[in-house]
Amino acid sequence: MNLKELISISSKGIEIKDLNAIKNIMDTLIYEAVFSEGEKKNNLLILIKEIAKAAGAIPASIQTLYEEMGKNYPGFTVPAMNIRGLTYDTARVIFKKALEMKVGAFIFEIARSEIGYTKQRPLEYSTVVLAAAVREGYKGPVFIQGDHFQLVRKNYLADSRPEIEYVKGLIKEAIEAEFYNIDIDTSTIVDLDKPTIKEQQRPNFERTAEMAEYIRGIQPAGIDISIGGEIGEIGKKNSNPDELRAYLDGFKETFKGGKGLSKLSVQTGTSHGGVVLPDGSLAQVKIDFETLRILSDLARREYGLSGCVQHGASTLPEDAFHMFPETGTSEVHLATGFQNIMYDSTALPKEFREEVYNFIKTEYAKDKKEGQTEEQFIYSTRKKGFGPLKKKWWDLPHDVKEPIMKELSDKFELLFNKLKVTNTTEIVNNTVKPIIVRKDFNAELTGLL
Repeated sequence: MNLKELISISSKGIEIKDLNAIKNIMDTLIYEAVFSEGEKKNNLLILIKEIAKAAGAIPASIQTLYEEMGKNYPGFTVPAMNIRGLTYDTARVIFKKALEMKVGAFIFEIARSEIGYTKQRPLEYSTVVLAAAVREGYKGPVFIQGDHFQLVRKNYLADSRPEIEYVKGLIKEAIEAEFYNIDIDTSTIVDLDKPTIKEQQRPNFERTAEMAEYIRGIQPAGIDISIGGEIGEIGKKNSNPDELRAYLDGFKETFKGGKGLSKLSVQTGTSHGGVVLPDGSLAQVKIDFETLRILSDLARREYGLSGCVQHGASTLPEDAFHMFPETGTSEVHLATGFQNIMYDSTALPKEFREEVYNFIKTEYAKDKKEGQTEEQFIYSTRKKGFGPLKKKWWDLPHDVKEPIMKELSDKFELLFNKLKVTNTTEIVNNTVKPIIVRKDFNAELTGLL
């Protein structure tokens, strides 16, 4: 069926004539967009994103929900999920499960580093997520987040200005792609050689304030982007109340741009991807939940934030997740656990897994650290097997993907239950009123019909 028969484009935007038919062609439409190139790719992605908004899946900021959390913690922890591969299929599973369990409080996110190695620029990532929402009939606010928009320490120390400008460019690209939630991570430039905690945190809070002012200056009219800060670089020493106060007080004194931060990422004992043992298995992680409780309570009580954010949690044992709502954690970031399900599923053909691993061994041999076993190297590097081989992942047959998606579906169900985000559709709809940002249609876009 011709797309021209299903939608019309006017100065008011897109009007959908047959939503069911749109749902039925979305698999084909998003595939063509992702694997087209240049201007055609961009135009197709924009067209699909506008179709999604017209269908009721609207990119939104979680700011107003987090403001409510800051006044009265509602007893749930928002999962923020980084999807590195099989993104469309996985997002469909998430939306399907969210509809089934009445989950409204959940975030799709992608980090600065992931944008590179998964080959998912912000426009592609947001559009693929929104296409999945349309396919599953999901309507309402969709929270899409830039995770770890980070200053790389060695780049910053070599020459700070180009590194700052690079991250600002990424922020601009993400906002244009309708990421209305952005986590700024300048914890990498904390200067522990300084004599006081305030001076140690100064580079962190000053650069966060600069980035936050930039965001406030370019955000669309009527939208307050939710901005997160970070005090403890993940994988380093645990955060404490003195650091939290030094950072947030310093930010408050420095920032001059309207609404400030909505949340704060802290370190409590995790590392991204987990700690890999020589045989490729994961070491047992112990989170300092008491620190998380103290810091979340402090962030809410004294600063009005939603609470604290936990990174690097997806590889925790399943019986640990219930602790996040119990300690008042506002948000938890989850990534590697989903990747592990994809790679380790018995449904993934052995030949395909070996093809990816051989690619990694060849292309990323220089990434192997001294003393690493091959199992440790593969585990820590296989995240880089998604981007260059993206089309091969997308082209996996249905009978391979279906059981993998079932495993992921079970994982999302467990997480939604443990994090207590079931039946949160009502609180999200009551606190978040998404605004549709109209995008101009050029002649090429209209010509795609």
